[in-house]
Amino acid sequence: MTIAKAIKKINPNAEFKYLEEDINTIEWLNGTTPISKSDIETKMAEMPTKEEEEIAKANKKASGKQKLKDLGLDDAEINALIGA
Repeated sequence: MTIAKAIKKINPNAEFKYLEEDINTIEWLNGTTPISKSDIETKMAEMPTKEEEEIAKANKKASGKQKLKDLGLDDAEINALIGA
């Protein structure tokens, strides 16, 4: 899925298929201009890992909770709002 995410970051309208996360099997469909393997690999290296995405999500949730506390809400009110 990382290959697909990288391609879509470069060209959101790209149509393609590939096998088993193998960049060498990419087939460009419906007239999509091919993107070089090196460009795809560069974009993949720039993208956060799944772990980094999960950490960022947890940090945003904690930050949001703290901001609600700073506004004067208690834990019960916060949990009622965000379902946590």
